[in-house]
Amino acid sequence: MTISASQPDWDFITTSPALMLSSLSHMGLIEVTGEQGRSFIHGQVTTDITSLTADKWKWGAHCDPKGKMLASFRTFAIADSLFMLMPTSTLELDLPQLKKYAVFSKAELTDVSSQYQKIGVAGSEAQAFITQQFGDITAALTLVDGGAVLRDGERFIVIITDEKATALINASQQTLVDASAWQALEIKAGYPNIDASHSGQYVAQMCNLQAIDGISFNKGCYMGQETIARMKYRGGNKRALYILSGTTSQTITTETQLEIALEDGFRRGGNIIECVQQGDKVLLTAVLPNDTENSAQLRIADDESSQLTIIELPYSLADA
Repeated sequence: MTISASQPDWDFITTSPALMLSSLSHMGLIEVTGEQGRSFIHGQVTTDITSLTADKWKWGAHCDPKGKMLASFRTFAIADSLFMLMPTSTLELDLPQLKKYAVFSKAELTDVSSQYQKIGVAGSEAQAFITQQFGDITAALTLVDGGAVLRDGERFIVIITDEKATALINASQQTLVDASAWQALEIKAGYPNIDASHSGQYVAQMCNLQAIDGISFNKGCYMGQETIARMKYRGGNKRALYILSGTTSQTITTETQLEIALEDGFRRGGNIIECVQQGDKVLLTAVLPNDTENSAQLRIADDESSQLTIIELPYSLADA
């Protein structure tokens, strides 16, 4: 069932209401079952699935043999099932790749996106509202009637059945807004939500996955591990994920090109990973050379009047 959502009626790029419920209809959900389901995924992805406890969720990536990310995702478990939450466009590319190798294991992978509603809850009153609806939610993952609640700092992702989702929205007395408001918060968090247009382009460290605990360097082999390990221990990574905000008269997408100011003028600077736009205001994550200074001048290609400013990441890349 599709639950209708409206566009935010506030400046969602710079502000957030006390309580916001956002439809995450742009996100898809893979369920992994079977006797060898978890061990199969463990051997395919960057994160340590064996250490995924009942009260945790983790970031991770599925890579090709050369270490390029086919998908980035949040993963968690409900009972005997493992779930992978990722952009729908990426799921459509990644699920067939996973299934290609799953035939050699006792594992079943299913697109269950339509079986659950995915709702993001944020704002200064989010904690109180979630507590009122589900009880004390302090763990990163809490199983609830009809699904689960993922806690991410002061934000929550509620994954539940249609009936429970409708009741949740009604209880909030808020208008359910579309995904753009939630995506703005994901961008401000510096998260690497890879969509189909950039699947297979970047090694995980180029999108800061190591900085959000999305790579285990202690687990056994997995697809692309050699490249990812070499990049950590021998260096060679020349890219990183940045957050940018600014203005443009163009309508941007993840295929829009960026330009950076150099001594001899503007040159191609990087690719947009995720973006939101409200009028002429834009907020985005982009992969740029990792020696790009926060004071660098950037703009949207084909829009000389556009201006983009780098926002400091909420985490450290030096420690990672």
